This record gives sequence, C-alpha cells and structure tokens, in this order.
Amino acid sequence: MNMNGSPIESTLASLRKSQLTPSQRRLVELMQDINFGRISDLPIKNGEPIFLAETVIEREIKLGGQNGPRPEQTQDDFDLKQEVIVMLDHFSEIESGCIACLEIKHGLPFLMRTRARLSN
Repeated sequence: MNMNGSPIESTLASLRKSQLTPSQRRLVELMQDINFGRISDLPIKNGEPIFLAETVIEREIKLGGQNGPRPEQTQDDFDLKQEVIVMLDHFSEIESGCIACLEIKHGLPFLMRTRARLSN
C-alpha cells in the first residue's frame, strides 16, 4: 500500500518493462537515454505521461566522464527498479496534472516535483 492506503504500489511490486503501456515504456526508455538530467513540463492524464512539444529534456554532461545511455536501454524486457515502480504509483494517483520536474540519476527517477491547478 502507498501512503494514501492505495494497493497500487503492492500490485506493481514485480513489474516488468513488457507490462508497461506504450507511454510508460517510452518514459522508461527516455530516462535510460538521458541517464543524468531532467524532464520538465510532462503532463500526466489518467496516470499516463503525455509527451508534448512543450516537454523539456535536459541532459547533464560530465566533462571528461562517461556520458550516454544506460546499457539496459537495448534490452526488450527486464524487472523495473523500485524507483520506477514508485514513480508510476504516483502517476496513477494524478487525475490530471503535470510533472514540473523529474530528476533522473543513473537512468532512474530520483526526485519529482508535481504541478496541479487548484480546483474549486
């Protein structure tokens, strides 16, 4: 169960890449490609990331260091890390909103800031 008492996280406890929706899979592959950086202004609708032209990708380039995508990016299927599962759990709770910033380290979500409109 997550912090709100929802059983979603426990259902996702052993999730594989092949079980993801196309937009979730695209996000996982994008994070692996970025490796270190950020994704900003990523809308979420009904728990699904929506990729728009307004979505911003930032990559951290380590001068003199190793840069480039994660080696797992070429794999068709693998068990998802807990960080990805928790991120998807949070996405599933967002009816309609936006990820203001998703920070990525080692190809995994590290920190997420959300943005939503105040409803009346």
